[in-house]
Amino acid sequence: MSDSKSIFRTLIADAINEIIKEKMPETPAVNEKTVVVQDSPDPKMGDLGSPMFVFAKSLRMAPPAIAQEVVQKIGEKASSFGTVLNVGPYVNVKLDKEKVLASILSKIEDEKDSYGSLGENGKPLLEGEKIMVEFSSPNTNKPLHLGHMRNDALGESVSRILKKAGAEVYKVNIINNRGIHICKSMLAYKLFHEKNGDTPETLGMKGDHFVGQCYVEFEKYLKGEKDKPETAHPQAQQQAEEMLVKWEAGDPEIRALWKTMNDWTFNGVNETYKRTGVSFDKFYFESETYLKGKDEIAKGLEKGIFFKAEDGSVRVDVTEAVGKGKDGEDHEKVLLRKDGTSVYITQDIGTAISRHNDWPFNQLIYVVASEQIFHFKVLFYILKKLGFEWANKLYHLSYGLVNLPNGRMKSREGTVVDADDLIDSLHADALKAIKERGREDDVDDADDVAEKVALAALHYYLIQVSPVKDMIFNPEESLSFNGNTGPYLQYMGARIASILRKAENDGISPLEAKDAAVFLKAAEEWDLSKRLGEYPQVIAKAAANKDPSVVAAYLYDISKLFAKFYQNCPILSAEDENTKKARLTLAKATLQVLKEAMNLVLVPYLAKM
Repeated sequence: MSDSKSIFRTLIADAINEIIKEKMPETPAVNEKTVVVQDSPDPKMGDLGSPMFVFAKSLRMAPPAIAQEVVQKIGEKASSFGTVLNVGPYVNVKLDKEKVLASILSKIEDEKDSYGSLGENGKPLLEGEKIMVEFSSPNTNKPLHLGHMRNDALGESVSRILKKAGAEVYKVNIINNRGIHICKSMLAYKLFHEKNGDTPETLGMKGDHFVGQCYVEFEKYLKGEKDKPETAHPQAQQQAEEMLVKWEAGDPEIRALWKTMNDWTFNGVNETYKRTGVSFDKFYFESETYLKGKDEIAKGLEKGIFFKAEDGSVRVDVTEAVGKGKDGEDHEKVLLRKDGTSVYITQDIGTAISRHNDWPFNQLIYVVASEQIFHFKVLFYILKKLGFEWANKLYHLSYGLVNLPNGRMKSREGTVVDADDLIDSLHADALKAIKERGREDDVDDADDVAEKVALAALHYYLIQVSPVKDMIFNPEESLSFNGNTGPYLQYMGARIASILRKAENDGISPLEAKDAAVFLKAAEEWDLSKRLGEYPQVIAKAAANKDPSVVAAYLYDISKLFAKFYQNCPILSAEDENTKKARLTLAKATLQVLKEAMNLVLVPYLAKM
């Protein structure tokens, strides 16, 4: 279908340019990208249509007259895919369904896993592009939680989609492993666990969970019990700050404890990454990058890009990037405190420069929550002011908050839902459903299937919403085997796989794609095939917008269309042998696209469930 649209668009552009050459040679030729091709609202008038209004002014002709002349010029050129006709101001094409079906199914059959990667010119959409994607960015004072899961799902999915579109992708993760929040966990460990020699191993806990527990313990120790204010210890904040000073001074004892607890957390977080199918090409650590950028600030100060304020701090006017304040004042951003110490954005400046030196990218995508929109506007502006041309290729993939039905999560109060606990809970519910349905023996490994269903439920629910929107994660809804969910997609894939297995066992083979189209006459077959043909456009749109929800919506469409096709067009029970084999060909093509697209949105494929 996408090929038909592309050919149609090119033919119309060529015809318009012929008219220009004949009647108005001084008028610039049109680019085929300006030609709009859309699905026709009424199949009786054709399958695709292109409005001629946009060319009326430059050609000084009425749109219906342009349409009539374009149709005359296209003539037999469109016979490879359909019949062209003009309907008022539109040039329409009534597709030759058999030819289009044969083209779509053959393309899927020939290209297999690479189907969807190629653009209209036959080359990978993002060929030659080097794109770095930063995501996750956990703190080493707690385990990954539901908020991280949305970040991780978006970052990993966008990376896979960009790679599918032909880009070379490099995934990076900045580990926030220093600062006052880390020292709070360390202080709690010294207060409550050190004397007992507690470790994650002795307590039977994952390292990140144990360190996260220490962080919660610090906050409770600091504030005391709500109904017993005398149990508060306000001096704990100063103790944590003193610990940070010692850390920055390189105190051996503090550094040793810091390394031990960081390793506990980092190793635990890595286990969660492995479990969820998330991976990185390189880890950056804040402890190694937090001093970066100071030299760049000094250079900028020397060039007059930055200025020294009355209090001695180094600042930059960012009003041009973010606008004036609410009272009309200019916006200034501190880059170095008056004592010469760096702030968070100083580190980000240095880290961005280091990354481009490490791996010269064409684009760097930061997957960070919408709360940091201001920060990234300022960061990108400063890097441009410093003269880095690649700063124009920096992109903030902003996403909304994710909460639970019972409200917002708070780390310091211990109300965060740990990622592992959430997946464990989804896993348990999925396993229970498998047992209740009596499917344990049918799925080979019920525990493995339950894990994959849990991951599908989590990832798809987080991805199917547009990134910019806040969302509420409902665990019960996410696990449903009906409706717009990951498990529903898995079920549909398993159903198709079951049909193909049964056919193979019965000695029935699908027809070759080029031969199958002759026998696919039903409307449901056409609708499904047409949507399969649009997969390359879906990949192009998802990659351009950096939006995995585009692929998620497409997957749901394909699943619904297959369900309708399966219900109204019997496959193995079809009376005609050729129709049976042709429908198997369509089912096989559907599974090929379904499996491949599911991987892009982190939904594990299951052959049985």
